[in-house]
Amino acid sequence: MHTNQGLKQYYYSNVVQELQKQFNYSNIHQIPKVEKITINRGLGEASQNSKLLEISLRELMTVTGQKPVITKSKKAIAGFKIREEVPVGMSVTLRKDYMYAFLERLINLVLPRIRDFRGINNKQFDGRGNYTLGLRDQLVFPEISYDEIDKMKGMDISIVTTAKTDQESLALLKSLGIPFRESNK
Repeated sequence: MHTNQGLKQYYYSNVVQELQKQFNYSNIHQIPKVEKITINRGLGEASQNSKLLEISLRELMTVTGQKPVITKSKKAIAGFKIREEVPVGMSVTLRKDYMYAFLERLINLVLPRIRDFRGINNKQFDGRGNYTLGLRDQLVFPEISYDEIDKMKGMDISIVTTAKTDQESLALLKSLGIPFRESNK
């Protein structure tokens, strides 16, 4: 794949031509690109515990290099013991250089550390060219120390692209180096 150059340079020097040939785009602006990456995490019991909330915030900040936005509940739901305006999750949106740096770390460091990893599922596209990947625990990130965590908490990583179809998005993400599982058809 790409060695000394960053993922952004690799995209512009290799992936653009590859996709142009594959899909016969007439205009360079039709070529799909990664627009942003959002990382979301639900808080669960951390919504009632400010110490757990702080730990979760720090973890997400360490992983992304950016401070997460805390999302609050819009209305009270008695069945889930949630009051109105209580923190229920957090999210980070990465764009431009932060996004490429995170994607590069995800491909080269994080995904290979997942136990029994055979590639990610290629059926998690949303129909409009965006891909969402769920991670079960935060230990796959090398920045997070095993001693500092109290509980396994997962996160959802959504890769938003400018691709019009899932096929174009799959070709884009594959050519960026994301390892997809071979589907048995």
